[in-house]
Amino acid sequence: EECIKCVEITGGQCASLSHGCRFVLCASGDLVKVYSTRTEEWLHSLQGHTNQVTGIALNPANHLQVYSCSADGTVKLWDFIDGILIKVQLVLYKCMKLCVSAWPECFQLVAVHLPKSAEQEVEAKEMSVVSSHISSNPSCTAFGRGGEYIAFARRLQLNVYFFRKQKTCSFSLKATDKKGAQNAFTCITCHPTDDCIATGHEDGKIRLWRNFIHKKEYTYSTQHWHHNAVNTLCFTPEGTHLLSGGIESVLVQWQYGAGNRKEFLPRLGGSILHISASSDGQLFCTSHSDNKITVIESSFKVCGVLQGLVKGDAVLTDLMIDPRSKALVLNGKPGHLQFYSLLRDKHLYNLDIVQQEYIYEAGLDQFEVAKAAFDIKGSWLATVEERGQKSSDLEFFLKLWAFDERTQSFVLNTTITAAHTDRIISMCFSSSEETTMLVTIAEDGQFKAWCQGADNQNFWSCDFVGSYHNLKPTNCSFSADSSLLAVSFQEVITIWSPETWEMLTTLCQPPGIIRDLCFGRLSCSKYLLGTTTRNLLCCWNLLTCALEWSSSVEVSKLQPDPLSENVAAFSYQSKHTDLFVFKPSEPRPLFTNKNVCSEKVHRAVFVPREELLNNCDESSQWLNRSQLYFLTQNMDLLTFSTATEEDRMLSSSKQLVIDDSVAVTPFYLLLGKHRQQQQKLNTQSHPAADKPQQPQGSVTIKELLHTPAHVLPAASVLCSMFVNSLLISNTGEMDSEKEEEDSEEEMEACDSQQELRVQGSVDEVMLKLSKAQERELKRVRKTDFSWMADLIDSKP
Repeated sequence: EECIKCVEITGGQCASLSHGCRFVLCASGDLVKVYSTRTEEWLHSLQGHTNQVTGIALNPANHLQVYSCSADGTVKLWDFIDGILIKVQLVLYKCMKLCVSAWPECFQLVAVHLPKSAEQEVEAKEMSVVSSHISSNPSCTAFGRGGEYIAFARRLQLNVYFFRKQKTCSFSLKATDKKGAQNAFTCITCHPTDDCIATGHEDGKIRLWRNFIHKKEYTYSTQHWHHNAVNTLCFTPEGTHLLSGGIESVLVQWQYGAGNRKEFLPRLGGSILHISASSDGQLFCTSHSDNKITVIESSFKVCGVLQGLVKGDAVLTDLMIDPRSKALVLNGKPGHLQFYSLLRDKHLYNLDIVQQEYIYEAGLDQFEVAKAAFDIKGSWLATVEERGQKSSDLEFFLKLWAFDERTQSFVLNTTITAAHTDRIISMCFSSSEETTMLVTIAEDGQFKAWCQGADNQNFWSCDFVGSYHNLKPTNCSFSADSSLLAVSFQEVITIWSPETWEMLTTLCQPPGIIRDLCFGRLSCSKYLLGTTTRNLLCCWNLLTCALEWSSSVEVSKLQPDPLSENVAAFSYQSKHTDLFVFKPSEPRPLFTNKNVCSEKVHRAVFVPREELLNNCDESSQWLNRSQLYFLTQNMDLLTFSTATEEDRMLSSSKQLVIDDSVAVTPFYLLLGKHRQQQQKLNTQSHPAADKPQQPQGSVTIKELLHTPAHVLPAASVLCSMFVNSLLISNTGEMDSEKEEEDSEEEMEACDSQQELRVQGSVDEVMLKLSKAQERELKRVRKTDFSWMADLIDSKP
């Protein structure tokens, strides 16, 4: 049994709104995540699938349950409120789409019948082939009018299968018409009450099909607004409106039965891939190509945005960790860097690097963020933006950003228009906290060192320019203490001293151009690692300047852990990627994981943990201090999770049980549940008589914490009410004072007799005030006599 497994972080495209519009459920890797529509916060996850979740649908018989299907060949029924798995259906085939029929006795998943059973795990053996010509696009299949029929389209053919008659009707379109229209089907949906099927097409047209029950008498009408393919269609629950979306990122609402009358909601972000509506029609939900879910009111106003890790066409920068916020930083929407919190699984903000409006049109050559790097303290950020990557007319800028404590963001400090004469290949900051230095290498055959100007100037300028025999540099890296700089020039590695800029030595290796370079950490800091294009992994000893060992392996990415001696190497071979974790001091790997993914891995990063991971197996000790994240060519962010973390996440999800009677807010989750658990622990460990009774919270305070801030009165009005509710009443204090006075008088009589007996030989007894007299004296001192001074001053 494996104690470490690979987990996908990025989300899917399917989402659904719960009954009552309180929750949004969306697929995210092998999980189904539950979000609150009010707070836009992630509440908990439904975990149990072992592969990508491909579809989710609410149970029409119980609005507190949801079905999920996965590529692992299972369909699971969940209680998404408490996160409890109710039933597992073993389909044993890769599931691509989930459609739930409203009929209580008929549940169809395209071609597999799921039987009813009281057992949790049931094997679905009954197979009923509806059609063998089903499109791989999930949007091209839909149930119609309460599950009486199912409509599915593929290429230029529309098919309608009637369950009672067990009959299929087919309708075809020509590939093009006289006007050159592209008639291929792209999506389909059915009217909830009428016999009407809406289909979307590649040319942006929408067709409404009627009378399809009688094959010879069918008709269709055409509506057109989208200038490109229609990605998704959805009828409202009442059937009064039809929603459509495409690459324009505009939600279009068509009034059913009113021709071309429509409304628009533009500028929603990425392309709209999926649309769903709540059961009461009050909220709409759109999924976008940039991994975002937008919650929209029926009045066409955006009321919530759930932004995941932004997925673009490609990630040009490395995966980086912001030293200040501990957020993952990489390419976001065009021209931006995104800051994403891995701990909270939430998108924090976008940093506009290009500072130009992006035009969403294919073929335009626009600026993109190509390189980025942080210094060790997170005070500086260096970026490189390029335009003309596919042409000979290259234009690029090197920018340095300073962190502003006041705005808690990065502000542009220096822009260098001619940093090099050719494209910048790589750059890195020094690891020293005393002096900050940036090194860039370019295809012009030079590497340059950039430092802040003298005389306390914050602007950056070039401090040194280096080269080696007119060879093109390929990579650069600083040692852990910044005392050495390694720059590779094709097949030769040069070692430089940043203090004097003297080239100390050169390291030659077996044939092959150097691709990756990294120094060892901690006890392995004397080693330098490098990978070559000849599929070699080499390790040099910097003390002897000799090759320590080499291994024949094709390494696509070499990533060191900054908090340990461990180094992760991703190897691509036989159409899959393997992971090896090792220490430079010995070539034998500490951990090996075969077939991590089917794509190449070019981006990876070790993320430091807030707390050390204890009680791990020996094979997972390398994950104690840091967690490894990596990005595939398919833009999927993956990580490795141990059995200890899985158990901890499962136990924490069980604690976050949602109470229907109270609105779920961060205050409720942080204070309400924690306070109840803390009171239980205190009552078990300490008796009630040992601890003084604390003031009880009032109903007003609870309502204050759960009421939205925009409807509350001013804080100055609430302050006095809040403080008074925490004060202890005076009646209880006076009663306790009277009891203390009675007990003190009895004790004083006994104390005076004992003092006289003990001090019998003393000639003179010192007079002392009693405790009651001292308390009375303190009260007199606190009395305000300022009115007497005013009275005296007023006399002539």
